[in-house]
Amino acid sequence: MKLLLINPKFTESFWSFKWAVDNIMPSEIRTINPPLGLATVAALSPRDWEIEIVDENIETIPLEPDADIIGICGMAIQFNRQKELLTFYRNQGYFVVAGGSFASLCPEEYENLADSIISGEAEYIWKQFCRDFEDGNHKNLYQETGVVSLEDSPIPRFDLLKLDKYQAVSLQFSRGCPFRCEFCDIIIMFGRKPRTKSFEQVGRELDELRRSNVKNVFFVDDNFIGNKPVATKLTAYLRDYQKAHDYSFLFGTETSLNLAQDEKLLRLFREANFGWIFTGIESPDEDSLKETLKFQNTRADILTSVRKIYSYGIEVLAGFIIGFDNDTIKSFDLQYNFIRKSGIQASMIGLLMAIPKTPLYERLEKDGRLIHESDKIDNTKLSTNVVPKQMSYDELVNGYRDLFYRLLDDRAIADKIKNKILFLKDPLYRNQYPISYQLGALAKFIVRGVIAGGPSRIYHFIRSFPFTHPNQIPVVIQDWVIGISMKDYVDRHFIREFDKANSLTDTYKGLLEKAFQRYLNHGALEVSLDKVKNAASILSISMTGWLDREFFVGAAPHLEKFLQNTTSSITLNIEDFHETQRQHLNGLLKRLSRYGDRIHIAVHEKFRHMVDVDSSIFNLVLEDK
Repeated sequence: MKLLLINPKFTESFWSFKWAVDNIMPSEIRTINPPLGLATVAALSPRDWEIEIVDENIETIPLEPDADIIGICGMAIQFNRQKELLTFYRNQGYFVVAGGSFASLCPEEYENLADSIISGEAEYIWKQFCRDFEDGNHKNLYQETGVVSLEDSPIPRFDLLKLDKYQAVSLQFSRGCPFRCEFCDIIIMFGRKPRTKSFEQVGRELDELRRSNVKNVFFVDDNFIGNKPVATKLTAYLRDYQKAHDYSFLFGTETSLNLAQDEKLLRLFREANFGWIFTGIESPDEDSLKETLKFQNTRADILTSVRKIYSYGIEVLAGFIIGFDNDTIKSFDLQYNFIRKSGIQASMIGLLMAIPKTPLYERLEKDGRLIHESDKIDNTKLSTNVVPKQMSYDELVNGYRDLFYRLLDDRAIADKIKNKILFLKDPLYRNQYPISYQLGALAKFIVRGVIAGGPSRIYHFIRSFPFTHPNQIPVVIQDWVIGISMKDYVDRHFIREFDKANSLTDTYKGLLEKAFQRYLNHGALEVSLDKVKNAASILSISMTGWLDREFFVGAAPHLEKFLQNTTSSITLNIEDFHETQRQHLNGLLKRLSRYGDRIHIAVHEKFRHMVDVDSSIFNLVLEDK
């Protein structure tokens, strides 16, 4: 059997850190983390199966793969692309299987999309599917209803992943979380009693990563300290492992904030070389925390807790939420002041989103406060499916957008850094790359990040620089990179005045039509502008007839200028094409590749074999025209 496993491309979010990936990181690094779930599914498959993993975030998908089964995973934020891929391959006659966290939460969404659905943890039901498929009697739905022992989880097939393309590599020790946060789907999928692998399993996985020269490891547990006694023992084990192997790894993980109240565990975290943690703070307002049942954050002062973790040299990244029933317009200032004082640069703020099946979703549905036509899977956009209680919907969205603009101006970035390093005096974080790369990255950061930001950024960078504490320099530079990356995302996606931006796009459309007039007159080209309320416009260019080399060469600078000077995206519809145009089109796409995330390319099905589109760079549209 030949099995192809695909991880669909993520839509860009704060987590993409696109500016950093494009401008600072080594050229071979394409994204942050690999698809650990697919590597685990591969390890659960029969040993005599031929297996390939394609991660669309780092490589293009094959349009005509040699495969008996195509399995496509997906988190909620990937659902639209996952759905498109499932439909495309199924229409091509392939047997397609849907899985991943969203299929586990909402298998009903996949009923007409896949031949089989894997819903829930895969350790047992994937093996059952493989047996049934070989016997020719597969079922439409395989749903895990029991309790999975993680000691039955194999070492992931890291050998099938292109590990050098990722900033860090994922590893998992536990599943589940003991807390009851109303908005969270983790306890729905994995339960409130954390289950763990053995320490020896973790050691064997680390051995595999060490042999692959991996340096950064991210424990993707729902809550690494969900079972504190076991977490304490594991961290001691990791400390001993690091000592035995010359501290091969820099670790990071997700953990609840009550880590700050455990001195022994904090000490072990430092000794095991945990350089950072991500924690869900959600809100500095105690009433909002009580409303959402996040009582673990009400047992100690949150700012004091963050600074306590800093005192052990451990960085804090955090999630925040705006839109709880208790929140008012004053909550934006409360969040701003806390984040600035805490120095948390990677503050991932989201609008409250009601995820299906969660207690929050059920409560708001009962109260008639759900916006069903709204996106219910991505809380980092300017929309939510929740009707706020103490402010209007527009006040919520506009306040959310303005909060990011305030937090990400140069002064605020510098203030957060200065407030952090007062307490993070001896950071564990060290750059894991060779010195030659570090010097090159520093030069790129100074030119593309600091100098490019103008006099204001240069001034604020200098005042935040730890001249008397050189051990803090890597953290300061990292925080500036994070801040600039998030600002770049906000500037492109959280536009304050779409009407003004779209008016500029109208102007550029007119210039493009003038430049392309000869081809428009001959019917070989069509240009139109689609305007979307509260969103950037979409320029549609349709190739409907013969276009010569002169067109492709001339189009490149015009389209590049359009993308440089507007926030709009481009949809290129290739409705007519000839093999002789292939080289010219490739040249055009190469020049526009740095803007690939804003370019959608739709190729008529009869020309797909002629057109080379890297779907990891551009958005390859697969619906047939």
